Amino acid sequence: MMALWGAIALLTLIAVAVVFLPLLRAGRLARRDEAEDRQHQNIDIYRERLAELESERASGTLDDDNFEVLKLELERNLLIDAEDNRTPVLKAVRPGAAQLTTVVLLALLIPVAAIGLYDRIGRADDLERAMNPPQMPTLEQAIAELKRELEANPDNAEGWYLLGTTYVNQGRFDEGLDAFRRVAEILPPEAPQYAGVQGQIAQALYFQAGGMTDQVRAQIEHTLALDPNDMAALGLLGIDAYEQADYRAAIEYWNHALDNASGQAAQSLRAGIEQAKEQLIAAGEALPDLPQAAAASIRVSITLADELKAQVSPDQTLFVYARPVGGRMPLAAVRHRVADLPLEVVLDDSLAMMPGAELSSVDRVEVGARISATGQAAAAPGDLIGSVAPVETATPGQRVELVIDRVVE
Repeated sequence: MMALWGAIALLTLIAVAVVFLPLLRAGRLARRDEAEDRQHQNIDIYRERLAELESERASGTLDDDNFEVLKLELERNLLIDAEDNRTPVLKAVRPGAAQLTTVVLLALLIPVAAIGLYDRIGRADDLERAMNPPQMPTLEQAIAELKRELEANPDNAEGWYLLGTTYVNQGRFDEGLDAFRRVAEILPPEAPQYAGVQGQIAQALYFQAGGMTDQVRAQIEHTLALDPNDMAALGLLGIDAYEQADYRAAIEYWNHALDNASGQAAQSLRAGIEQAKEQLIAAGEALPDLPQAAAASIRVSITLADELKAQVSPDQTLFVYARPVGGRMPLAAVRHRVADLPLEVVLDDSLAMMPGAELSSVDRVEVGARISATGQAAAAPGDLIGSVAPVETATPGQRVELVIDRVVE
């Protein structure tokens, strides 16, 4: 900000100088005009006196020798006056009182008006934030801020849930368990989120104990009594069954949990199911006949048009997505880098952004790819895009060739 105010002060001085400059120039012009007038007067006097001398010589009252002496004296005086006129006049022409008052008032008005206008319409605060962006808080600082918020608003169920999730992800299971129990105390039992919180309590207890215990199992049974489809409780039962080598039961639990899973959770459950199937095959047992949901899958090959390759860098972000035709929210999306191009990805239900909004939930989609100049998920001018639509989701083995060939305006 010191640079800003220094620049403002410099510009203000320049503006004041511009106001005073005409007055100073007027003084110099006045002095020059006075000198020129005096020089013209001296020349006129010289010519008049020379004419008088020539008249006296013609009438016989002045001989030639005296004429030449007096003429030489006139010429010498004229040269002396001309030399004096070239010497700067030390006495400056002073402006009048009215002129001086006007100029001083204008000079004072310029900085006062500038500061007043900047205070009203300026963006000093925004500039300060842009030049000194706030530092991103560390995780511990964010936790401390969240705890202060919860001290001020102890009935903030969302805050307690976020704190509990953060603690569990850090391996601080005792503190995470306390936070989830606080959420359960705040929420009424009939709340839609109540069963899910009980499932999180069961999961925290499981991690705290390092495995299945009677307390954990009782908490799981309590959760499933509230919601038979709770993903966390079913996932824990699947883990326990897998560790007991009951792979068939593990597959059933995890397949059941898939009904309410999406994103990374769905991928983890599917990976667990595949591992359990491999164990059954290795043991020579038949695989369970599980009901399979109609899953959609689109294989997308992405390339970048040659004429746009000079406009990107290898580290820029590449988003590949599928969304309903005419819609905006992606049903499936993955993230890569430009360095990965040319690239082939598979968009399917495991990449859903939220439960109930999977690729298989619609008949046709728009498949697109976008290179983001800012790294943000939202499209911005300057991004490079390509898309294909419509693409049928129910077609088995669907493949799409996609070329990034346009610039977002």
